[in-house]
Amino acid sequence: MHLRNSAIQPCRLVCTSAWIMFFAAVGGAQAPDAHLFDLPRLKTFSAHRVSSDNRFVPSNDDSKRIMPGETLVMADLRGPGVVNHIWITVADNEYAWPRLVRLRVYYDGKKTPSVDVPLGDFFGVGHGYDRDLESLPVRNSSFGRARNSYWPMPFRRACKITVTDEGNRPVTAFYYHVDWQKHTALSDDVAYFHGYYRQERPAVSGRNYEFLNVKATGHYVGTVLNVIQAQVGWFGEGDDLFYVDGAKKPQIYGTGTEDYINEAWGLRVSTGPWTGTPVAEGERVGARLTGYRWHVPDPVPFTNSLWAGIEHTGWTYNEDGTLRSGSEERPDYFSSTAFWYQKGVNEDMAEPPYGEDRLPLGNAQQIAVEDSLADVISEKGKASVQREVDWGRDLLFFEAEGTGSRINVPLDIPEKGRYEIVARIAQAPDYGDYYALLDGKPTNLDNRKPETSEIPAAGPEVFHNYLSEIYVAVDRPLGWLDLDKGRHIVSFVCVGRDGRSSGYNLGINDVVLEKVPQAAAAVPPTPLPGAPQNGGIVYRGLPLSAYLQQLKTASGSRRAQLVRVLGAFGEDAGPAVRAVEEALTDPGANIRSAAAWALSQMGAAGAPAIPALEKTLGDEDPRVRSLSAVALRSMGAKAMDALPALVRALSDPEAYVRAPVADAIGNVGPAAKAAVRPLSERLLTAGEQVYVLRSVAAALGNIGPAAAGALPALQQALKIPRVTYTAQEAILRIKNEPVPTWF
Repeated sequence: MHLRNSAIQPCRLVCTSAWIMFFAAVGGAQAPDAHLFDLPRLKTFSAHRVSSDNRFVPSNDDSKRIMPGETLVMADLRGPGVVNHIWITVADNEYAWPRLVRLRVYYDGKKTPSVDVPLGDFFGVGHGYDRDLESLPVRNSSFGRARNSYWPMPFRRACKITVTDEGNRPVTAFYYHVDWQKHTALSDDVAYFHGYYRQERPAVSGRNYEFLNVKATGHYVGTVLNVIQAQVGWFGEGDDLFYVDGAKKPQIYGTGTEDYINEAWGLRVSTGPWTGTPVAEGERVGARLTGYRWHVPDPVPFTNSLWAGIEHTGWTYNEDGTLRSGSEERPDYFSSTAFWYQKGVNEDMAEPPYGEDRLPLGNAQQIAVEDSLADVISEKGKASVQREVDWGRDLLFFEAEGTGSRINVPLDIPEKGRYEIVARIAQAPDYGDYYALLDGKPTNLDNRKPETSEIPAAGPEVFHNYLSEIYVAVDRPLGWLDLDKGRHIVSFVCVGRDGRSSGYNLGINDVVLEKVPQAAAAVPPTPLPGAPQNGGIVYRGLPLSAYLQQLKTASGSRRAQLVRVLGAFGEDAGPAVRAVEEALTDPGANIRSAAAWALSQMGAAGAPAIPALEKTLGDEDPRVRSLSAVALRSMGAKAMDALPALVRALSDPEAYVRAPVADAIGNVGPAAKAAVRPLSERLLTAGEQVYVLRSVAAALGNIGPAAAGALPALQQALKIPRVTYTAQEAILRIKNEPVPTWF
């Protein structure tokens, strides 16, 4: 025992010492002192937190809600200071939502984000997965649902942190803490933290995959690498490469992908202080991998520039399963996030992909299989539907008798093609072990011939679904499959259970259908439309006028991107309002949606577009309607002229439209008294979504004493547990009584 402790202790000292040196390097004498060794020293900063907590003291409604396309400002801080911790947990039932929610960090009033990364990838896990991760800069627990970042983020004048839901479903509960320290000053050698996401689908043939290509002075501190296998076999023979300050040859070069992650002889699930693999699904087609490599003990400094990347080579096989090569370029799907510190704010990075373009195949149809219960066929068991499981998720539940039990679920394919099927399977204390069949045949078999060091997996993959608590859900890729148009049957067959499980049951949250493009192509970030400029108000190095000029000839997804960029100029985008207003009438729903979002970022500066937003409240696309309401909400009392249209929109068929509509009415204030009756009626509507009821009650409170006629409805709302606190605060405001608040 003594010898074992002696061996472990030096490792602990090296790890802690490296982390202390890292903080010291970032902040110098004014930096946060983060470790036990330095804890006795008196501190010269003050500690603060911004959170999702409700300002109403009695309330336990501590989360925020984000509608599709909406941007939430998590924190807007004044420096000098250092963000030293971010904690987030989310309730969202959209497939791969951690890849669809976008995290951005802005420093010192800049329009360009220095951190621009999907939320899940920022916290070290790709593919839209929830996974535990134990490292020093990042820690995820609760099966990946509690995300923590400890990266120090210094700022001199200001720091704004935002999240945007770029998916198609609302984020119904978004909890967060942003812990930060207010300093009197930061030394001149303190650099700004940056994070940048990019992807290639597949990795481009003939060139190495790029993590980062930056012109600046700073040091590289971390990589999150994600791979989706487009072929069977080991993908990871590629070497990591770092070219510093324009060097013709790499200053740092590796010996293999698993070696870069400090593993050996393949990759398996593991996590550690500086390196780890939170996702490793094997070597079948469609298998996912995420590895992280924090360069904290070994940062890579650069004075002028840095190119960092990796080869995409591995083992390849012939159609008959025999080995073709032990090191050949492969067309796997790569994505990554690079982390670095640099002097000043970087303006050179291209715009990352938007929304569903970041999904594994750039498209996803999320199918609620419980809605097909009438067509489900069970063998040796009974199928039913369980509602509101694990924060509002519904399950197709199979109460199985035992080994050999089988549930057959219909799956309708819209057109002939090659698809990936992902089953989102719940875990629970009474669940069994299952494998999947498609039309009676095993899915995603490994057809390789055995080699000395490469033994293919035998038979279909078995999904082990026991967990000591209920968790919804784990994404289970079933492979890339050639399917004809029409109905197919996905079957799940029980092969046993964990010894700790009390049953053989199965719960299916959804089945996701993704079409594999016939000629899959890389999806690099869209290049900047011109050379970066210095001075003035810019976004990614260019002024507003440059983007307006580009918009004149742009179409399709590029046009939508440029419209969103106009919104990135915020209250300084006044000269662009007319162009954005014109985009509200575009035939493309994605462009109209981009225009409504852009106006939501402009606030009062976008008020000239209010008549156009009144019309788009009735748009055929619910996302456009929702974002139009969000835009009107941002304009406050100026949206008074849109009140009749907002009142009509309270009856919209989509809950995620009705909620921001109520918010927009409330932001008009006392002048919206004509909406009191329709708001009261909505508050009493049976079966209304809780988050809509909260918005309605808050709107009545914001109208104030003029909403006295709503008091009976609010008294009824007090009986709804998750609406109680909002209704209590609204009643106090209407009665003009003191409202106890935290801030």
